[in-house]
This record gives sequence, structure tokens and C-alpha cells, in this order.
Amino acid sequence: MWIEWDDNECQNVTNICGERGSCNNTAGSYDCTCVSGYTSTGQAKFQPNDGTECIDIDECKSGQICGPNSRCHNTNGSFYCTCQRDYIPTSGTKHFDPETGVRCKENPLKYCHDNIGCITQTVNKTLEYMSNITEPQSLLKEIVKQTSGELTSVQVIAYVEALCRSASTLSAEGKDFTVKPSVINSTLTKLVKAVNNLVEKDELVAWSRMKEERREHTITKLLHTVEESALSLANNYKTPTELEIKATEMELKLFTFNARHTKAKLSVTMGGDHINLTPKLRPEEDRNGSVSAVFVRYDSISDILKPSSDPGVTDYSRYAEAGEITVNSQVIAAAVRPADVYQLDHVTFTLRHNEPVDTQADVTSCAFWEYEADLLRGRWATHGCRTLHVTSNATTCSCTHLTHFAILMSSGRANLVAHRTVLTRITQLGMIISLICLSMCIFTFWFFSEIQSTRTTIHKNLCCSLFMAEFVFLVGIDVNTHKLFCSVIAGLLHYFFLAAFAWMCIEGIHLYLIVVGVIYNKGFLHRNFYIFGYGSPAVVVAISATLGSKYYGTDKVCWLSTENHFIWSFIGPACLIILVNLLAFGVIIYKVYRHTAVKKPEISHFQNIRSRARGALALLFVLGATWTFGVLHILHETTLTAYLFTIANAFQGMFIFIFLCVLSRKIQEEYYRLFKNMPCCFECLR
Repeated sequence: MWIEWDDNECQNVTNICGERGSCNNTAGSYDCTCVSGYTSTGQAKFQPNDGTECIDIDECKSGQICGPNSRCHNTNGSFYCTCQRDYIPTSGTKHFDPETGVRCKENPLKYCHDNIGCITQTVNKTLEYMSNITEPQSLLKEIVKQTSGELTSVQVIAYVEALCRSASTLSAEGKDFTVKPSVINSTLTKLVKAVNNLVEKDELVAWSRMKEERREHTITKLLHTVEESALSLANNYKTPTELEIKATEMELKLFTFNARHTKAKLSVTMGGDHINLTPKLRPEEDRNGSVSAVFVRYDSISDILKPSSDPGVTDYSRYAEAGEITVNSQVIAAAVRPADVYQLDHVTFTLRHNEPVDTQADVTSCAFWEYEADLLRGRWATHGCRTLHVTSNATTCSCTHLTHFAILMSSGRANLVAHRTVLTRITQLGMIISLICLSMCIFTFWFFSEIQSTRTTIHKNLCCSLFMAEFVFLVGIDVNTHKLFCSVIAGLLHYFFLAAFAWMCIEGIHLYLIVVGVIYNKGFLHRNFYIFGYGSPAVVVAISATLGSKYYGTDKVCWLSTENHFIWSFIGPACLIILVNLLAFGVIIYKVYRHTAVKKPEISHFQNIRSRARGALALLFVLGATWTFGVLHILHETTLTAYLFTIANAFQGMFIFIFLCVLSRKIQEEYYRLFKNMPCCFECLR
């Protein structure tokens, strides 16, 4: 009688179905199925060599498997749940299985950061729990465990305090015995992990909920603790060491070396940022001893360290208020100990910008986080630091001390946008009023026969030039979508504004000729005035267009570009004309008062000259002041110069009407005569 025995492949062959499969023996054969948490890519029951694999089941895709106010975390073959920020599991443990009935409830510490008593109680409770752990690595391991996941604001405060208290434990390690380098490395790694948990991007919400003073104190305490702990641990190395530790939101580099062997500067690159320490030149015998250098780069604390309403920095803003300053780089820290052995001469660093910088509009400043070790409340400061070079992507700085560095930025673009609407409305309103006033000036000087003279001819042409300039400015300054049209607008503005200046210059020359008593042919003089008033601007514009036509019109406005100082093709002639007029007025004043004292001229003649001089000076003041503000705005852009130039430029037509017409007794009489002959209008006015 034959007895057949079944060969149990499941027992005789190890892992015949693979690590994720389960073997099921059958009579004369066997089959495989996937273990719990995995699913088959083919049939539920399969053979090992038929190409079927067991892949992980992502339980988190099945919706709210963990319940409300929770998060699902998938793992290989399983999953676990945690609670969202401001909620805690009913079991009291961070990770839980929903099948056990654990759910998320509101954390009673949600608003604890607003109550000083609650903060103190929570911190003390955390410190009491941590005090039972005396071994440094175990202490840091527990902090890493407790800070994983989303934290409330008071939990951040409490664990920063716990880290701060652990610094004394870390510094005590190795005082009485030698610590292995591997132990120091492991301790530093756990320190970085713990700090990384507290400053990672997900925790920015918790930091933002803190009151400003509390936030500044807490982050300063954390930064100070990292620096002190790393330097204390580095002191335990007995041989020269280089160590690099990277986490998701921060990076630490540590060096220990003999100062006697250090001849060049110490250079470090972290995440694209560079920092160089240059020591003072000292005799070799004075450079004796071991030196520890620690460099830390933080990727996500820029928002935590954002400047407050009074950041202690006053020289970085063209347009912004203090609250509009941003930290536009990562924060990089450097510390060296002992400082008397490695005496720093200066530190240079290049930090990449978080956002590209417009070097024409934005202002960047090299800043450091300044604090006192006993108070541990920091603020941004700039003394001892200077900017070496700025590009759109990075800023290079030099400082005379070590601490936590960053680049502060005042966005001229953002703040100009806030003012642009107001400036535009002022321009539009002022230009319309000026055009009306200039029209009245032109009407007055053209049609009132009793006041016709060389002087009114000059004023008439000046007002016509300025009218055309302001009209073109009003309708075309922002039409920059078509390059050729924009260039034509810029050329017309260049010409008409120069023509206005030219006629202002003619006003000064004409007054000078009257005062010095030059006899001239009126027709000949007028002809030359027209040639100079309209010909000289044409020559300047023609030469400028020939040499730099591409600089007429910019991407922003239809005006002359400041690139390669092309704007000076207008400012230069304007300044020259102002200078000529000032010299002419100097001679006029000297002549008038000299003749008044010596020859006693007729009162009417003297009053006539004084009246003309007053009007000419008014023109010089209006046009000169306007473009003085314009030059100041080009050289040093501020909100003040922007408003001064806008108001002066927009309302200069109104000012000219007031000075040349409203304040002129002769023109007042002409207006009176005009209205007197128009009874209806006169009665209405009366």
C-alpha cells in the first residue's frame, strides 16, 4: 500500500511568496496572497513567478478614515493618525488607530498663548516632565518625539524653554570624561532635528499667533540656545573635526581646528549662501589653542523674524514705513569660540534673495539680529554692517562682528503702487486746472491789445509751449504699449518742456537788455527770440534722438530713460538756463540798485523794471523749483520728492496764471474793462 505525502512548500522554502506575501499550502501545490496592508497587482491568489507583486494600500485615500480634525499618514503596509493643530487625541498619545475608538478633541491649550498664567503653567509642566531625563541624547530624543507634528503656540514656547534648559546638560557633557566623537555627532544631529521641528514651515502658524514681544523673545532664545549648545558640544572634540548636518528647514556646519594652523579665512557655503570669516593678522605665538566655529542656516524663520513697527533700522527705506520692511533672505548665523584666540577682523557673506530685487526701486540692507544674552529679546539692526554689492538675486555684505545675518528689503515697487493712485489723481486734476489756466493766459496775452509788448509776446510763447507740454503729458505719458508711439510722446515732451525753459531764458535776457539800456531793433530781436525759443530745443532733441533714440520712452512711462544718464539731455540744458537766468538777475539787481542810489531814476521806470523782474523771478521759481524736485527725485527717490515734483509739475500752469495775470495790475484793469463791457456777466460777478 502506497502512502503519498504532500510536500508543504510553505514550510520547506523560506519566503517563497516574498516579504509581502503569505503562503497557503494546498494538496499537491500552494498559492500566495498579500499580507494585510498590501494588495495584489493581479489575482488575489497567485504564484511567485507569474509577475504578480504586492503593493502598499494607501488607506489615507479612502477619505476621513481617521475621523474629523485629524490627519492620516500612510506607511508601508499600514497607516496611523494624528490630530490637526489645536486638537489632541482622546487617548493622550500623538499617534493612534481609529479602530480603537480614539478621536480628536479640541486642545484646551489652543488659546493658552494669550494668557501668561497658562503659559507659565504649561512651561513648568513640560520642564518637570523633562527634568526626569538627565542623559543629553535621551532628552533631545524626547523633545524630537514631542515636537513632531503640529504644535500649538504654547507648546512651541514650552519646548523652546526645554531646549534652553537642556543647554546646561549639553555643556556639562564631557567635562569629567572623554566623549566619543560619534556620541557628539549623534547629539548634535538630535539637536538639529529638535530645532528643525520647531521652525519648520508647518509651525509658522503657531509662531504667528504669539504676541510680538513673546515671539521675539522665544525665537531669540531658540537661536541663542542653538549657538551655545553647538559650541559647547564642539568643545568636546579632541581632534580637528568637520561636521555637516542637514534637516528639512536648517543646516549646521561645525569646524574645530588649531588656531596656529589657520592662515587663511574660513569659508563656508550652505544652500547657495556663502560666508567668509577673516581673522586679524597676529603673530603665530599668539594664535595658540583649539578653536570651534559653528555655522547655521535657517530656511524658514524669515517670517518669524519680520521687522516690527520699530525695528531699529532707519536708513533702509525710500518709500516704506517700518512695518513694510521684509526679510528677503534666509538667516545665516556664525559663531566662533574662543574669540580671543580667533580674533575676527571682518565677516563677508552673500545671501540669495527670497524674491528678486529691482535694484532701481527696492532698497536692501545688510542687517543682523541684535540681542543681549540676559534679556534675550532681539531686533534687527545695521550698525557695523555695510552693503558691498547688490544684484537682483543676491546681496553681498561685510560686518565687523558675528551673529545672525539676513537681508532686509524695502520694496519700492510695492509702496509706489500704494501711492500711485493718489499721485495719478493729483497729476490729472492739476494738469486739467493748469491747462485751463494756461488757456486763460494765452487768451489774455493774445487778445488784450492794451498790454501788447515784447514781454507779453515772450509770455504768450512760454505759455503755449507749456500748454502743449502738459497736454501731451496728460494724454500720452502712460501710453507705453506701443514703442514707436511712446518714443514720439517722449520726444514731444522733451521738445516742449525745453521750449518753455528757452522762453524763460529769453525773459531774463530781455529784462537784462532793458536794464542795461541796450538799443535794439524790435523786429530783429523778435525774430531771434523765435529762433532761439523754438530752434534751440529742436537742436537738442535732434542730437539726443540721433545719439540715443532707444532711450525715448521706457517700459513704465513715455519719458526719457534714466539709463546711461540720458535724462540729462533734458536736465542739463534746463539747469544751464536756470544758471543763466540767475546770473542775469544778479546783474539786473546790481544795476537797478546802483542806478537808484546814484542817478535817482524816475519812479515809474523803476516800478516798471521791478514789476517785470518780479514776474520773471516768478517764472524762474515755478519752472526751476519744479525740475529741482524732479532732479532730486531722480537722484534719491522718496515719497516726499515724488509728491513735491508731482504737485509742482501738475499745478505749474496755475501758478503761472496767478503770478503773470492775477497779480498784474494792468491785466486786472483789462479784465475789469472786459467784464464791464459784458453787462450780463458783470452783473453776475457783482
